[in-house]
Amino acid sequence: MNEILDIAKLAKEATGELVALKSETKNKILRAVSAEILAKKEQIKAANEIDIKNGEASGLSVALLDRLRLSDARIEAMANGLLEVADFADPIGEILDGWRHKNGMQITKTRVPLGVIGMIYESRPNVSIDAAALALKSSNAIILRGSASAINSNKFLVNLFNEAGSKAGLVKNAVQLVQSTDRSVVEQMIKMHEFIDVLIPRGGKNLKEFIIKNATIPVVETGSGVCQIFIDESTNINEAVNIVKNAKTQRPSVCNAVECVLVHENITDKFIPALIKELSEVELRLDDEIYTKFMNEKNVVKAKDTDFGAEFLDLILVVKRVKNTTDAIRYINEHSSGHSDAILSQNYANIELFLNSVNSAVVYANASTRFSDGGEFGFGGEIGISTQKLHARGPMGVRELTTYKYVVRGNGQIRG
Repeated sequence: MNEILDIAKLAKEATGELVALKSETKNKILRAVSAEILAKKEQIKAANEIDIKNGEASGLSVALLDRLRLSDARIEAMANGLLEVADFADPIGEILDGWRHKNGMQITKTRVPLGVIGMIYESRPNVSIDAAALALKSSNAIILRGSASAINSNKFLVNLFNEAGSKAGLVKNAVQLVQSTDRSVVEQMIKMHEFIDVLIPRGGKNLKEFIIKNATIPVVETGSGVCQIFIDESTNINEAVNIVKNAKTQRPSVCNAVECVLVHENITDKFIPALIKELSEVELRLDDEIYTKFMNEKNVVKAKDTDFGAEFLDLILVVKRVKNTTDAIRYINEHSSGHSDAILSQNYANIELFLNSVNSAVVYANASTRFSDGGEFGFGGEIGISTQKLHARGPMGVRELTTYKYVVRGNGQIRG
């Protein structure tokens, strides 16, 4: 038996029924799954605890264990996200544009599903529910391939989705989980262009690079988060420190956490002491010029060249001095992963220059990068945060899982 081949074939077969599924049925399914998640919260945590203990035994980092853990709050967020998605307007069949040809034909541009989505992701088991919900709402079949570290959580959640969903009208094989954790399955899956329409990898740099280099299927690049915050000389110091603290410490293991702070050279002597004091639990890796002034502080080390442009996913923050806004923009565009970057400033001209010039999916003025999230953007969750430019960019919700086709209605026209 070839597990992934069988799954891919079944997913492709399911797409015909999915596109015909009524909005009322899709919403009923989502609400049924939401209720079941809350009803089985303790069983979900029990399955997740097996993964947590296995992860601890295998030496997973604190950051990865945090990404793996399903707390009461995270389980409730999954359930609430399903209800939000259920309340969205159904995108399928939406008329995007329309006009009449000079020969009388009516041409309409209509939103349709992508087809079969291959989702390859690491750690975070809540992705299983978020991705399944968004795929269903957009009438796509989805193949989920999580990491070995979350296999017990993923199995329970996908089984729950299918069991609760089937009672409410879920199409068979619309949501499938790859049970095998062997790497060879991924190698096979990313070349199944005859069955899978798009791949969405969500995980570490090595996973994404491997898929991008080897896939024969279109790939939406997501999630690598080298996020930067620029502290302009006109900023409010206390507000800036609070924003940086939130962006770094509220949940350091996620892709929208800040990894580098750029400080205008005119305020380093004011800002750095406040940062050191407020982020006492964070290892601050300072560039050469700043380090010489603050080297005796206990949470300070000298930054290495490899720290600039690195994604730490931990309580580590690199700090660099820059000359001005233009210098900050140049650095960010050279080192950013294209995820989320921010300016903290009271200078309107500098803010507008930054927002217009930084080449990232999400840019902020005077706010934390932690808001780069499908739930926070009102999408009811996300299937990933796209860092590329084609098709979709930023948090990907229901609409980003669709494409379009042209429907032409005539009455006997032929081309002369």
